[in-house]
Amino acid sequence: MKVTIKDVAREANVATSTVSRVLSNSDKISEETKIRVNAAIKKLNYTPNIVARGLANKKTRILAVILPNEAEDIFSNPFFIQAMKGISICAEQEDYYIMYGFNQDKDNEKEWLRKFINSNLVDGLCLLKVKENDEIINYLKEINFPFVVIGRPDNIENVLWVDNDNVKAMYDLVNKLISYGHREIGFIGAKPNLNVSRDRLKGYKKALIDNNLNIKKELIYEGNEFNKEVGEIGVDKILEEANPTAIVATDDLLGFGIIEVLNNRELKRISVVGFNNIQISEYQNPALASVDINAEKLGYYATKLIINKLECKDLNISSHIIETNLIERESLKVNK
Repeated sequence: MKVTIKDVAREANVATSTVSRVLSNSDKISEETKIRVNAAIKKLNYTPNIVARGLANKKTRILAVILPNEAEDIFSNPFFIQAMKGISICAEQEDYYIMYGFNQDKDNEKEWLRKFINSNLVDGLCLLKVKENDEIINYLKEINFPFVVIGRPDNIENVLWVDNDNVKAMYDLVNKLISYGHREIGFIGAKPNLNVSRDRLKGYKKALIDNNLNIKKELIYEGNEFNKEVGEIGVDKILEEANPTAIVATDDLLGFGIIEVLNNRELKRISVVGFNNIQISEYQNPALASVDINAEKLGYYATKLIINKLECKDLNISSHIIETNLIERESLKVNK
């Protein structure tokens, strides 16, 4: 039989309202009473009803992670799984709970989010991606609802966010390839409306310019999705018009497609480097070199930011830049 708050109150010989105040750590309750109530909670193995506590305290200690529209992204791209792991670890440490929200209607995202927020089920939101001129971020700022975003928004004023320095990460990667003797370097990306995509293309172009190399449109391809098929299409397109000695991909899944095409064409001397360093990268043939963006840390520190806001702690910190590092594997070849 489920133990209720009334059972705890009876055991501790106090009112149910006193038990509620002890659970919310009210400073209006004496230490002696808190000890007695907590002893009753432990004895009866009582677990508070989260929803009921939220209704009483106007605080649920639940965060919603808003998943991308494309359901296949969640399961085919391990980035989301790694980020969600970091989110869950931080939430558990801070005694918060995670709810996942998913909406397939791309044309009605704002209205869906409004209903979701008005349900009063969650204290704050975590967004897993940010778009150019993101209307969801603008809406959340307008209604002053607590949220954090993984990715750098266009306007960072009054926004909690975590990200890598994606311009620098790609800039450093292309510089590394140039130091290895590469001059014809291809770029394959996807979803150019995402800020992360724009930043990585910007870093690619800046590195070429700073090394007095021409930016060639025939070496650049951007598709619609971060998946293996787009990598295959992109490298086929580039190989029709150019002769790259190296290709950078803005996601490892793109890199997998590139490697497969190069293997089929028996082009063994073209370097390939991806981004995200997902676990199966090292099991490709050849093992895929990749920029590790520390996705778990991105999720962890995003959650830390939103919880700090809700708990009124460290309010002067509104963002974190998470370090990246290049993992060199067999697909990264020296061209000298």
